[in-house]
Amino acid sequence: MAESDRIEARDVVTALPVNGAPASTFPNNDAAKAQASSNANGGGNGSNGSNKRRKHRAASRRSAKRRHSMSKAARDPRDEPESKAASPVRGDSSADAEKEAASAVATRSPSPFIDFDGLSRPSTGTRARLEENEEERAVRLEKMRGAVRTILECVGEDPNRAGLLGTPDRYAKALLDFTQGYQQNVRNVVNEAIFHEGHNEMVIVKDIEVFSLCEHHMVPFTGKMHIGYIPFHSVIGISKLPRIAEMFSRRLQIQERLTKDVANAIMEILQPQGVAVVMESSHLCMVMRGVQKTSATTITSCVLGCFESKEKTRNEFLSLVGVNRR
Repeated sequence: MAESDRIEARDVVTALPVNGAPASTFPNNDAAKAQASSNANGGGNGSNGSNKRRKHRAASRRSAKRRHSMSKAARDPRDEPESKAASPVRGDSSADAEKEAASAVATRSPSPFIDFDGLSRPSTGTRARLEENEEERAVRLEKMRGAVRTILECVGEDPNRAGLLGTPDRYAKALLDFTQGYQQNVRNVVNEAIFHEGHNEMVIVKDIEVFSLCEHHMVPFTGKMHIGYIPFHSVIGISKLPRIAEMFSRRLQIQERLTKDVANAIMEILQPQGVAVVMESSHLCMVMRGVQKTSATTITSCVLGCFESKEKTRNEFLSLVGVNRR
């Protein structure tokens, strides 16, 4: 090899890959050595580069975990689903065992507003009602009939007079119908009616009639709900929005929580860019008793995602549903 060739080869350094970075070739001078040292140390001195890499890895691990800003709802321990041990049976494949294990925990969502078994916001005995057979249902009805007879006696009526003979049975069945949302679940209501359409403009279903029972006095409050969302490519069947509102309203509720329940449920199910829900209603507990203001209405709202962060989007929704009337 000629002397000039040896000098040229000596003056070129091939940098090996550092931390997965592609190899590069640069002249063997002081600047090149500084660059190589910088690459090896993560862009600074050894300790700073190492700290930066550790922080980056920790941030990646945190972002990989799904986070939920909503706190878990209080639950009665008796309403928690029984966990099935994922013990594979002889002859079962590992795939079947994994599927069984997944189905055992599929009744719970990380969100307190979504429970696939109908037990969001559960109270004592909700699971028993959800899973009761015909015999247990008859026992429940009889207990409720007896309770209604006691109430009739306590208000000064005679439950044995002709007009009230069938009232305990009728009221018991009516109350079960008013609260049938405890026996429904989000999975069956949505029924996989989510479609990937690439649509990203506002979708609104307005003037949804809502009937619910105030949990403070167990008297009705009625009104209309307006639901809007901006999809992230996927849309939900429009009939499912009123059905979700119906499911949550057919429980003992207060209007503020009902509005949030519907908004958070849609956000959890559809994962859109944003959800907005506005409800206007009249409460018989305020109309028939107490302050007795018959013309008063209550308006509640819940905005999530882009409806919360973008005032223009929020105002467009409120204008389209007629809340911004003035």
